[in-house]
Amino acid sequence: MMRPTLFALALTLAAPALAAAPDDPITPAPTPRDWQELARRPDWSGSWFPVISDQFAQVTTNPPPWKPEVKKQIDYWDAEEKAGRPRGLLLDCLPHGVPSFYLITHNSIEILSTPGRVTILGESDGNRLVRIWTDGRKAPVDPDPSFHGYNIGVWQGDTLAVSTTAILPQTWLAVSEAVGIAIGEGAHVEQQFHLIRPDTLAVDLTITAPAVLTHPWQTRRLFTRKRARSFEIGEGVCRQGDFEETTDKWGNPAWRPVAQSADGNALAPPAK
Repeated sequence: MMRPTLFALALTLAAPALAAAPDDPITPAPTPRDWQELARRPDWSGSWFPVISDQFAQVTTNPPPWKPEVKKQIDYWDAEEKAGRPRGLLLDCLPHGVPSFYLITHNSIEILSTPGRVTILGESDGNRLVRIWTDGRKAPVDPDPSFHGYNIGVWQGDTLAVSTTAILPQTWLAVSEAVGIAIGEGAHVEQQFHLIRPDTLAVDLTITAPAVLTHPWQTRRLFTRKRARSFEIGEGVCRQGDFEETTDKWGNPAWRPVAQSADGNALAPPAK
């Protein structure tokens, strides 16, 4: 057992490491006025479902301005999909990431508003989470890149304008769940969220990806709102299908891996 004097010395030595760095601002606790301010924001409650037919229409009538060498790759993967050999961009269970979080999602989302932040939750897997900071902060000078990037939001009336930077270069810039290309270094995505009808949310995107696009791509995605409880988003675990229910040697509920083929599909159990 550590003696009291040694324990006190250990706490003293550890204290500087626990303190916030001088250049690390503290996010203040919300005030009653901050909570009241939310009542003046547009109502985005409920579950929002992507208009998938509009996704396809956008890609057909307004395709990304791919660089010539990238367009050859896109054409190859598009031909593979049409031939019944889709690549499956999302089989590895990694997050969709921005901008594909909006471009090709086939699952519903939920939008939560709290003081200083808007949070978007996605249904398809446990990694779909976008934090949009609306507390007036600036983007970090040297941020750690992530799939969904660092999101700074500014309210412009009833429109939320968002600037996303620090996106991992491996994040997909996709036009379907089988056709896309890694977005590359230096990507920047601007979004404008606004209602165009009481139950229709538009997300207008301007995607700058100098590694793969000749110029910024402007496109729109639509989401429709459902308020019935049967449409509430559920827990999504993308790897759950890779396991089957079983019991351990003591009879406790457990999971065991399902045998899979090289393309990620479950194999039939061996014949007994």
